[in-house]
Amino acid sequence: MNGTEMKNVKKRTFLSMVKRNVKLFFKDKAMFFTSLITPLILLVLYGTFLWNVYEDSFLAGAEQSGVPVDLKLVKGCVGGELLSSLLAVSCITVAFCANMLMVQDKVNGADRDFKMTPVKSGVLAMSYYTATLISTLIISFTALGAGLAFIAFKGWYLSALDVFLIVLDVIILTAFGTALSSCINFPLSTNGQASAVGTIVSAGYGFICGAYMPISNFSGGLQKVISFLPGTYGTSLLRNHALRGVYAEMTDVGFPEEVINSIRDSIDCNIYFFGTKVSEGAMYAVLAGSTALLIGIYVLMNVLKKARKR
Repeated sequence: MNGTEMKNVKKRTFLSMVKRNVKLFFKDKAMFFTSLITPLILLVLYGTFLWNVYEDSFLAGAEQSGVPVDLKLVKGCVGGELLSSLLAVSCITVAFCANMLMVQDKVNGADRDFKMTPVKSGVLAMSYYTATLISTLIISFTALGAGLAFIAFKGWYLSALDVFLIVLDVIILTAFGTALSSCINFPLSTNGQASAVGTIVSAGYGFICGAYMPISNFSGGLQKVISFLPGTYGTSLLRNHALRGVYAEMTDVGFPEEVINSIRDSIDCNIYFFGTKVSEGAMYAVLAGSTALLIGIYVLMNVLKKARKR
């Protein structure tokens, strides 16, 4: 078999494995519905409590500025917060749930069967990553579509560019979440371990990324610690692009610049690294660099495991 034929075999094997993993994720109802728990919790929180809190807070700030505010603008602002929070959490927590298939294959022995075939370990490893990425993107884009429909009902201020940038943010943040889950789930070997990790991530990630509570409400020391986490910048990017039209409308109706900047600070559109404001370009660089680093670590973990077995 020549080099070209070998490449074609690897390609077909890789695509078959990706297709198999995506199908199994959506076929496993328990795994699928578990991945939706955190986004549903966030929706309940906003619907029953956080929506009114943010709306009242925004109205109080508007009254202090002395500028009359259209209720549609308020709802558009809060809706943008809800959408960005939902996507910031889903891109990470769903990736962890989708990547549990890698652990399940270890538990039921499927990975041993794969390794007895000509399937290369590298092909197998990247098929898990790619399948997790695809499965998570399907759910995240579904959530995005529902969120955009919700904002259209409440108060639409998004441009075509804003929507494009939100889609780009979802792709990059999902790639980061998939890489992170691949590194963390790789050494796990039981369903109990995978469930424990999934529970911890689902319960804690929303807090440390600023989805449940703005990072600006945390203590100064904790804000500095969180500023080292790449997910923080993913949330901020989504916030900026989901609310950019709202801020433009605020400027048009006469909101003072300092009031708008204060609002941006309060809901994490502005992120500061030890007192220095982080630009959107730097946020993208942090996310992209972290994703590349984690993928490299994941590949290295597979290489070292194969070397140890030899």
